[in-house]
Formats: sequence, C-alpha cells, structure tokens
Amino acid sequence: QDELVESGGGLVQAGGSLRLSCVASRNINQIYLMAWYRQAPEKSRELVASITTRGTENYADSVKGRFTISRDAPKDTLYLQMDNLKPEDTAVYYCNYRRFGNEYWGQGTQVTVSS
Repeated sequence: QDELVESGGGLVQAGGSLRLSCVASRNINQIYLMAWYRQAPEKSRELVASITTRGTENYADSVKGRFTISRDAPKDTLYLQMDNLKPEDTAVYYCNYRRFGNEYWGQGTQVTVSS
C-alpha cells in the first residue's frame, strides 16, 4: 500500500524558513518523479517543485531561488526546504507521485506565513 506522510509545516514570519518532510511507505528508488504541490484558500492546487531519481529538479517561477527540493533514498523521504518565505506562500502543501497510472497524495501540511 502506497502512503505518504508529510510533516514540518507551521506558522512562520515573513523571511523565515521551514523544511517540509514527506515519508513514503515505498522504496522511493522505485519512484521516478516525486513532487510538492500546494493549495491556498480558494485557489487551485499548483505544482511547487519536482525531482527525479536522477536528481533533475524543476521549480515554479514563484519559488525559484527560495525553495529547494531533495530526496533521501535510504530514508524514503522527500524534502522541501523553504527559505525567505512570503505571505503568498501560505497554503497546504502536499507531496505526490504517480506510479503505473495511479496517483498518490499525502494528507497535507499547513504552512502559514505572517507579514
């Protein structure tokens, strides 16, 4: 059974940092592409960052230079380091992957950035 559990969200002031973690129940070396998404109130879910097993990273323009995605295979964990946070980064953050036509999501972790 494929499960994802996120943690690390919280309340932080603008300019601060948080690191999100997502632990997978599966060996993540079996997962080519993993990603972080976010959804702010009354907005659609959007892709924040993604990373392949080869380490190729991709970022939304809004977070480039501030966020860093990484994966730790021995720990089966996906990370999102978020620096210089802005109020517009406030959202529920979800980790995600697709495998054999199925899509898997974590339960989400709330990030709130105060001005």
